[in-house]
Amino acid sequence: MIHVGLIGLGGIMRGVHAPGIKASGAFEIAAVCDINREALDKFGEAYDIPPERRFTDYRDLIACPAVEAVDIGTPNDVHVPIALAAVAAGKPFSCEKPVALNAPDAIRLADAARAAGLPSMVCFSYRYVPAARFARDLVRKGDLGEIQHVAIQYMQGWGLADVACPLRWRFIKARSGSGALGDLGSHAIDLVSFITGLGYRQVVSQCATVVKERPLTEDPSRTGPVDVDDYANFMAEMQGGASCCFQITRLAFARGNYQRLEIYGTRGALVYMLDADGNNRGTIDICIGNAMRQSRAFVRTEIPACYTVSQMSAYADILKKRGDGLSATIDDGAVNMKVMDAVLASQTSGRWVPVQ
Repeated sequence: MIHVGLIGLGGIMRGVHAPGIKASGAFEIAAVCDINREALDKFGEAYDIPPERRFTDYRDLIACPAVEAVDIGTPNDVHVPIALAAVAAGKPFSCEKPVALNAPDAIRLADAARAAGLPSMVCFSYRYVPAARFARDLVRKGDLGEIQHVAIQYMQGWGLADVACPLRWRFIKARSGSGALGDLGSHAIDLVSFITGLGYRQVVSQCATVVKERPLTEDPSRTGPVDVDDYANFMAEMQGGASCCFQITRLAFARGNYQRLEIYGTRGALVYMLDADGNNRGTIDICIGNAMRQSRAFVRTEIPACYTVSQMSAYADILKKRGDGLSATIDDGAVNMKVMDAVLASQTSGRWVPVQ
């Protein structure tokens, strides 16, 4: 068993990471950390963590001799300092995305992890959707021919004004770095490159804040300003010349967690879809070859069971040095930040911006 310490006990840790860690059967939760003492003790009781291993300072958890590896699920602004502290202590880490507030910080973390020779993983969770892994194999085998056009939508609806979502850290640039772009767009940027294998050359974007004020968490009768994007629409020129269009929003009426990715090549096309309200394995519709092209038939394809892999089982395999090579590395996280920085720069300049 790998003895892991969990840092940041918010929704993503409670709803995704911790249940995944427990279900993997590969970990024992050795210690937990959160700045909110009430949340810390509630989580500690639920997972039978002794009081002496419940920390309010991440440095104390990282220094705990019982902790062999770390899982970071905090707001974005503290990903880098926590991960750097883990690296300094010689402890591997997994980290929520985006890995940093900007590309220079992400590169600094990637350089440190590489120099230390430590395993790490960025939690781009949609790499573990069976349909995404199957689509990757179809594209990489060349079934679609040369990729020419890609279009992706990632839509949620919880940011609509009438939902009255409070002014949490996700709406504050100093804590999140960006809005829908970092929250959802980072996943979309990663998913496109994961499936197609294409890198990013340049981008042009149009982002906006629609709901400009939100209720304060401590006093819902008052509001505070939002300074991040509610939606991010952008185009990317990929390495090799393919074009990709992104439609990213937290303002999609009636959408829960909806993704649609269309890939068009010289010999075929596929449509990947995922909606958390439906099939969490995702679906793949394909149209390959002239016979299917003439009938314009996109056929739903069965996804083999071999594409089922959980994120935290993959983290355990990485720590045991037997990973399949398909999880996102800290270098992948840094590249992802470079693309997002270019998207934000394009929004300011109104021009195409190279991905440096």
